[in-house]
Amino acid sequence: MATTDRAVESKAGLIQGLGLVDSTTLVMGSMIGSGIFIVSADVARQVRSPGLLILVWLVSAVLTVIAALSYGELAAAMPHAGGQYVYLREALGPLSGFLYGWTLFLVIQTGTIAAVAVGFAKFSGVFFPWISATNIILPGLSTQRLVGILLLISLSAVNCLGIRTGATIQNIFTVAKTASLLGLVVLGFALGSNPQAVQQNFAGFWSGASLSFESLRFVAVGMVGALFAADAWNNVTFTAGEVKNPRRNLPLSLALGTGLVLALYVATNFVYLRWLPLDPAIQHAAEDRVATATVQAMLGGNAERLMALAIMVSTFGCMNGLILAGARVYYAMARDGLFFRRVGDIHPRYHTPVASLAVQCVWACLLTLSGTYNDLLDYVIFAVLLFYILTIAGLFVLRRRRPEMERPYLAWGYPWAPAFYIVVAVYIEVMLLLYKPGYTFPGLVIVLLGVPVYYFWRRRGT
Repeated sequence: MATTDRAVESKAGLIQGLGLVDSTTLVMGSMIGSGIFIVSADVARQVRSPGLLILVWLVSAVLTVIAALSYGELAAAMPHAGGQYVYLREALGPLSGFLYGWTLFLVIQTGTIAAVAVGFAKFSGVFFPWISATNIILPGLSTQRLVGILLLISLSAVNCLGIRTGATIQNIFTVAKTASLLGLVVLGFALGSNPQAVQQNFAGFWSGASLSFESLRFVAVGMVGALFAADAWNNVTFTAGEVKNPRRNLPLSLALGTGLVLALYVATNFVYLRWLPLDPAIQHAAEDRVATATVQAMLGGNAERLMALAIMVSTFGCMNGLILAGARVYYAMARDGLFFRRVGDIHPRYHTPVASLAVQCVWACLLTLSGTYNDLLDYVIFAVLLFYILTIAGLFVLRRRRPEMERPYLAWGYPWAPAFYIVVAVYIEVMLLLYKPGYTFPGLVIVLLGVPVYYFWRRRGT
């Protein structure tokens, strides 16, 4: 099987159009979706303690930064289109890389795109009430799903017009939504606090917390929400073939992007605790809209519209980043003979993987119509974390098997920091297997279904 290299990518027509700012905004924009505005409610229900709520976000931040810095070494050593798919292929073999790409296409990337598209439409309904899940225009097609699909198609088409076009949209909306989140943090501290919330949350900051197995279990299960609210930071590696000076800019953008976003996430949760009592306000916020309830407490009646606008900006930018990056993985798979050959083509004028963007768009639209994307995403939570573990384990494998590989950047804290990530992530996986089997085993089935598909594509490509 051919190995993707810079010469192949150059011949294929990909161009290096992303600078450090573009790469960093892609990291940040892909991370910040709607999760930070809602997921703290579910985390609070899991941990039942203000101290543990903050601990979950802090540990999730540490783990994510460690992972990003570990990926930085892989990205600098192998700056090729496809990113994580390439790292798995080179470290653990083509089957592991294919299973990642298969799961990414089938559910992870496309399911997230579908969910974010419908999320955008849902919050746009605050301003345009006819956009509703109950406003059915055709069997199985509501106006809410229609708006999500139209946005999905539009952004896919725009990203066909060149890497700079997609990057410009990403830059604008990442700046806008980062400013919105920063504004929430600044106002949350500048306008004071809710005395009842401060008394309950900070006087009893560690109430309900202990070093017992039960508390550790709560933290492990609760971290799932926080980790995946911070997920998709790895999407920048998918576009490595189009990053200028990738051996410098990829590791730097991963470190800057994850660090800035996660600092905002932790600060945002302190704002929630300053304005809302953990029980019942945070745990039982309507539809888990913790940010909306917080702004309501701070500013009064304009909260719903303000937060709807902020989340629309956030989800729009997030979806653009996911669409832009995801198509590069299927392109890399096709170049290796593991996907439809046409998907490995590059448009001669725009230098973008147009066929890959189109295939991704079609499947994401079908998931949107099916309405099953949320269930599918729940099912692959276990698999997503498993692929992170395998990729970071691949760092150790490549250090041993290929010591001669040029490594312009070395993972911070190696081997202890990456090993810490693997140990904690494996613990979370075990807890999920034990206490949420309904979410874990279906995800494994989805991954394993890719094994016969892999051998089919191998035979087809020979």
